[in-house]
Amino acid sequence: MPAAQPRLIAPPEACDSHIHIFDPTKPVAPTATGPGPAWASVAAYIDAVQRRLGLTRAVVVQPTAYGTDNSCTVEAIAALGLDRTRGVAIVGPDVGDAELQQLTDAGIRGARFQMLPGGPLPWDALEPVASRITTFGWFIQLQMDGRLLSEREAMLKRLPCRLIIDHVGKFLEPVPVEHPGFRTILHLIDRGRTWLKLAGAYETSKAGAPLYPDVGALATVAIRAVPERMIWASNWPHVSVQDPPDDAALLDLLFDWAPDEAVRQRILVENPAELYGFSPSS
Repeated sequence: MPAAQPRLIAPPEACDSHIHIFDPTKPVAPTATGPGPAWASVAAYIDAVQRRLGLTRAVVVQPTAYGTDNSCTVEAIAALGLDRTRGVAIVGPDVGDAELQQLTDAGIRGARFQMLPGGPLPWDALEPVASRITTFGWFIQLQMDGRLLSEREAMLKRLPCRLIIDHVGKFLEPVPVEHPGFRTILHLIDRGRTWLKLAGAYETSKAGAPLYPDVGALATVAIRAVPERMIWASNWPHVSVQDPPDDAALLDLLFDWAPDEAVRQRILVENPAELYGFSPSS
């Protein structure tokens, strides 16, 4: 049977702000926890998510499986269309200006730091990389256990570039809105240079589908506080879980998390257009 369509009708130029593309021909980095699914190609994404959900724009995020070899991500951006696709790379502190310019020209707009198993870069590389990428207008995209965010707040406030915090903070155990890690997120986004990604609730929720209310409680508070700093993503192909969620249901979470249509328009269209530099009608 064909997959059910989402109840939420995506507005024109809606963006999926976090997907991964894998290519079995690419070498796997020594730090990788695995190669990733060979079937997670550009064609599979277009068919399974983009067309089905009515999305126009996408952001391809470098898988940790390939370390600093960003060729798979760059090729995916080109295949999806540079006018409607952007990317996030993994680069080390020794990256040169020529490489950064090449990546920028190819659609890369940020540097990924994944501070969980499989991430290829340590904490002490974050500030040096941030200083290297600022001239190119890039941001830092950070994924870590949100329970530890308060320990990194001072560092994150020092960054000379913009910051994206992944997956509603990715609290590996549920926390209340009063938790220091979540308060750090609110402090950061309130300063105007940090965005929160509304994605990956299924990775950390203990309450479970369909609404993931433990994660949703955090998302709802953040959206109400600073709606202009929120972006949404599918996190396809959901490599971290054995039983992947329905992408349509993940889009429909915005009905619960952001009941106001104008706010959903900001989350899906206007905020990512500003953050990733999409033209008004790509």
